[in-house]
Parts: sequence; structure tokens; C-alpha cells
Amino acid sequence: MSPATSSPGQSRWDRNEATQFAADLAQFGPGSGGPTVSLRDARRYCRRLTRTHYENFTVAGLFLPRRLRQHFCNVYAWCRWADDLSDEVSGTDGAKELLDWWRFELEACYQGRPRHPVLIALQETIREFQIPITPFFELLSAFRQDQEVTRYETMESLLNYCRYSANPVGHLVLYMGRCHTPSRVRYADSICTGLQLANFWQDVAEDYRRGRIYIPLSVRLRAGYDETMFQKGEFHPAFRRMMEGLAAETAAFLRGGEPLVRMMPRDLQVPVLLFIRGGLAILDALKAVDYDVWHRRPQLSRWNKAVLAVKACWSVWSGRLPEAPP
Repeated sequence: MSPATSSPGQSRWDRNEATQFAADLAQFGPGSGGPTVSLRDARRYCRRLTRTHYENFTVAGLFLPRRLRQHFCNVYAWCRWADDLSDEVSGTDGAKELLDWWRFELEACYQGRPRHPVLIALQETIREFQIPITPFFELLSAFRQDQEVTRYETMESLLNYCRYSANPVGHLVLYMGRCHTPSRVRYADSICTGLQLANFWQDVAEDYRRGRIYIPLSVRLRAGYDETMFQKGEFHPAFRRMMEGLAAETAAFLRGGEPLVRMMPRDLQVPVLLFIRGGLAILDALKAVDYDVWHRRPQLSRWNKAVLAVKACWSVWSGRLPEAPP
């Protein structure tokens, strides 16, 4: 199997997602003239998007406190739309125009004039937790950067991208937990960066199919792995060593955020711990396929997720968590 293809099941899933998004864009996109939906229907729409798209850590949602589940769905649905506008639209110019439209819709929401179902639901979340617009703007800047930058020279430049593409999600979680403080932000950033990197290494083949390489050039040069090898999807010891090193760096980011678990409200400790351990489990899945991401996409089975959930619950309930700093 070449890096430009995937398994038949995965292809059908991708086509189904793309078809559904195209229908949603026609109904709710710019100039659609679609009907304004009720808050109840907007909430239901956000729950549907979350249920049908959230791949790696669906189990974490089962442990979210009931009071926050709808709000998490609202935030996820907003991010999902931004991601789809960036990835599923043909042509860079078209994606940029739609991302500009999504920013306009966000600003209208903050001005009290939401029109899109996701923004109608999200407005409730923004008001409830007094969330500033900055994290959403930062995420949009990352989606726009994806239209302009497809290669990264150094790990530093990639981490700077993660600062906008991943870390604001952690800030949003902290706002919803009513615990957004500088010390917590630092640990949340470490976790979110680690999760983003783990997803990059998981999706090397898919990202290359989309024309993007997130493995920094400096890392590839040290490994002797050039872009011609990417084109062929070559797997050999140099590629394995490169991926193994990237996985080790990523694990350090995830483990570096572990003190956040004890610093979170009690009812958010299990979900946060599951995000960390879910990221580490992806890295274990990479190792299990010998880092050959060209021919098999590492992912977590339902059994893996169930085991993670049981262990995370036991760690929290027994108090066996990394100590938070004084």
C-alpha cells in the first residue's frame, strides 16, 4: 500500500465524513440562507458532530461531568468545522475565504448575533465561562497557516505551530473548568503539544497525501530521510530510528504535563489523565507497528480504550497521581 492510500474501511469513512460536511456546508455555509435553528437543535447538532468524529479519546467524554458535556461538544464542534473548512475544501484560496467567513461568524457570536448552529450553541458556553475570543483566534491562525506552510525547517518552528494549533484547546478546557491560571496553563500546554505531536506521527502517511510533512527538515536530514523517500513511502532502519526519537520527545511533553491532573477540579481529573495516557498509548501503538506508519495507521482499539479508562479511574480514586508543585 502506498502512502497516498488507506485501508478500504478508512476510505469509506473519509468519504462519508466528506459527504456529510459538504451537505452541512451547503445548508449552513456562507450565503446558504438556511433557517436559523433553535438552541435545542444547535446543541443536538454539536453533540452529533462530536459523537461521529471524535476518534482517539471518545472514552474521555464518558467521564466528563454532566454539567460540562454539552459545553465540550460545543467547543469541539467549532474546532471540527474550522478543521474541515481547512482540509476538506478544494484549493487554498477557497479554504482561506471560508476560514475568514468562520472568523466573521465567531466575531458575530461575541457581538451577540450568532447565526450558525455551532455558534448558537457556543455562545452559551462563552457566556457561562467568560471565555475570551483569543484562544479561538489562535486556533484559526493555525488553520490558516496550514494553507500557507506545508513543511517545517526545525522542531522549534513546529512547536511554535503547536502553540496555536493545539495549546489553545487546553486553555479552553481550563476556562470551562473555571481553573485557568498561569501554572495550569504551562502544564496544559505541555499535554496539548504532546497530543498534537503524537497525532502528527500517527498520521504521517495521511498528512503527506494532503501535501504536508510535519516531521521537521532538520530531523529528516539527520536521519538521512529525504522527500524522495516520502514519495515512495520507504520504510527502513533510518526511518524507524527517526520515528522512535520523535516518539520519545513527544512522551516527554505528555509526561511533563502530568502534574496538571492533581491541580484540576476533582471531576475533571479522570478526563485529563485519559488525554495524557491516550497520547502515550498512541506512542505505544506506533512502537507496536515498529514505527511503520506508511503501511498501517497506529490506533487504539476499544479494548485499549477500556483498559486506559479503568486504570485512569483507579489512579484518581486511589490518589496515585503525580504530585502538583507547591
